[in-house]
Amino acid sequence: MAHIVILGAGIGGMPMAFEMRENARAEDRVTVISNTPTFHFVPSNPWVAVNWRTRADIELPIEPILSKKKIDFIPVAAKRVHPAENRIELEDGRSIDYDYLVIATGPKLAFDEIEGLGPNGHTQSVCHVDHAVTSNDNWQAFVKDPGPIVVGAVQGASCYGPAYEFAMIMETDLRRRKLRDKVPITFVTAEPYIGHLGLGGVGDSKGMIESAFRDKHVKWICNAKVTRVEAGKMFVTEVNEDGSEKKQHELPFKYSMMLPAFKGVDAVLGIEGLTNPRGFIVIDPYQRNPTFKNVFSVGVCVAIPPVEATPLPVGVPKTGYMIESMVTATAHNIRSLLDGKEPTEKATWNAVCLADFGDTGIAFVALPQIPPRNVNWFSEGKWVHLAKIAFEKYFLRKIKKGNVGPFYENLTLRALGISKLKE
Repeated sequence: MAHIVILGAGIGGMPMAFEMRENARAEDRVTVISNTPTFHFVPSNPWVAVNWRTRADIELPIEPILSKKKIDFIPVAAKRVHPAENRIELEDGRSIDYDYLVIATGPKLAFDEIEGLGPNGHTQSVCHVDHAVTSNDNWQAFVKDPGPIVVGAVQGASCYGPAYEFAMIMETDLRRRKLRDKVPITFVTAEPYIGHLGLGGVGDSKGMIESAFRDKHVKWICNAKVTRVEAGKMFVTEVNEDGSEKKQHELPFKYSMMLPAFKGVDAVLGIEGLTNPRGFIVIDPYQRNPTFKNVFSVGVCVAIPPVEATPLPVGVPKTGYMIESMVTATAHNIRSLLDGKEPTEKATWNAVCLADFGDTGIAFVALPQIPPRNVNWFSEGKWVHLAKIAFEKYFLRKIKKGNVGPFYENLTLRALGISKLKE
């Protein structure tokens, strides 16, 4: 019997638990460790932040879902991973031994790297449902006394879609309230151009998003380094292509949401051989750590180098379907090890993304996500908004039922030439 532990119960951890249970042997034990007793659907956080959803709409209790699948659950945060000893030290003093470990923690939100940034400073966040609830409280106060908005992503961020989504969701909500004329919106990003997305662009993402911003009167500053944030004011240095200073901006705001840079969580940060300097898990093509070969990793906590050199640090996003491909490859590779074989499966890292813009949206398919690509498709329209709503309901149902890859989903994606594993 082997004990397989999954650290994290989010977009990567929950599917990992289900697929690992299906691929493990009957006598193997699967355990999930999480710092929270609930799962929430992160892509819906921007809707929570303007009260288009409530917390209850997008949150599920984890324990009953996992217990139905005969998966153990420990709702206690990990204090430290000890990979050389095959154990995890928990915050309550316990130690959990494992034969195989899958790290799916997601990131640590590095608000502290910029003075005044984040929920404990002067800007809002949609990275976690707790933050989104607070953002909504502040949004309801803001619409009673509106003013300028600054929204975007700081240097080192690696998830840009939610920033674009939230900018346009706020814009839509303001139009519905007939307040749009009172609120100038400025989008601030470390990306070298609008629609870069940390991916070097996808299709005509630059032209389409710029057009959407012009249509909705959203101004933007690219190659923007946020130096500090004060109450009601953001200090931004715009840089040239060589990184030299171009212009200083002092941007007033009454409401601001800025995505932070990501780091690895404290439980793994600084472990030699396991992580890179930012604390992300180093993996080989099989999702396995090269130093500790019984440790795998999936999701946002995986180390991926930037797709290209940019004037300011711009990270690579890990999108939902890309993470699902990591999960499937990892589950198959751990089963191979259980059977005394070497891992052979590689994730495709294909990306299928829906971004809601309030009453319309943008969608892209990047096969694979990291260029050069076999497919590089980008589109827009009201259908994306409707598809995002449908996907939210569908994914939450999959989690609730513990069935991450229904046959009809796999059949449809295969017909479109989208697969999780490389042939």
